[in-house]
Amino acid sequence: MPNVEHHYAQLNDLKMHYVTAGHGKPLVLLHGYPQSWYCWREVIELLEDDYYIIAPDLRGLGDTTRPWSGYDKKTIAADVWELLTEHLGIERFAVAGHDWGGTVAFSLAADHQDAVTHLAVVDVAIPGDGQANIGQAGRRWHHTFLQTPDLPEALIEGREHHYFGWFFTNYGYRPDCITPDAVEEYLRTNTTPGALRAGFAYYRMVGQDVKDNESRGAKITVPSLAVGGANGWVRGPEVGKSLRLMAETVDELIIDECGHWVPEEQPEALAKAFKDFFG
Repeated sequence: MPNVEHHYAQLNDLKMHYVTAGHGKPLVLLHGYPQSWYCWREVIELLEDDYYIIAPDLRGLGDTTRPWSGYDKKTIAADVWELLTEHLGIERFAVAGHDWGGTVAFSLAADHQDAVTHLAVVDVAIPGDGQANIGQAGRRWHHTFLQTPDLPEALIEGREHHYFGWFFTNYGYRPDCITPDAVEEYLRTNTTPGALRAGFAYYRMVGQDVKDNESRGAKITVPSLAVGGANGWVRGPEVGKSLRLMAETVDELIIDECGHWVPEEQPEALAKAFKDFFG
């Protein structure tokens, strides 16, 4: 485990948990769902000698509080911006995000292009990139399911280990790629009051995310890196295709023997890619 420090910051309408580690140029790491900062633990350990790392638990997830609203990615990016600028005094930084964290990272970079030096998006497509269907012919069935009001909570509550366990097993290159301690940690945070509602809200706000990104107009100018897994139910090359529609300059990397859970499946390869790209 890396030598991280745990903190809390009171933001506009939530109390955000975040960890910090290392020293050097600021690097922000944003997790996806149903994870938390913990998904970055091995990447942090590999990068903490070169960067000052800030890894928050995003709105409603991990040990951050769970407001009733604000789950569009533009608002969540504003949470991160408030943490960095008002609480930590950071003016320029690189940002990387996996899964929903990648869409938040894109919003953060798009809204603050003078402050974000580099953007990395890991195994996720950007809503509003102009593509007609990014559902992968049913492989992202849960996106539609979780947008249904109330029913997912009723069916999944009390069965979280079955539901989340299915994704951990089936969306990786190896069925055991998410370690038992990580599964335990993610179940801890996803079985607390309001956790399912908050997590599912990320999916329920996709329509707003599409509108927000379509309204941006021009491509962003922040140097960008698209990373995808090569095997199984991954976004893979779709990451680069999507990001090229939204950013002017995009490097692309596909990591072999890797599924969707890139930071936990191939932390060494991902950390090297970040060091090479962020400098």
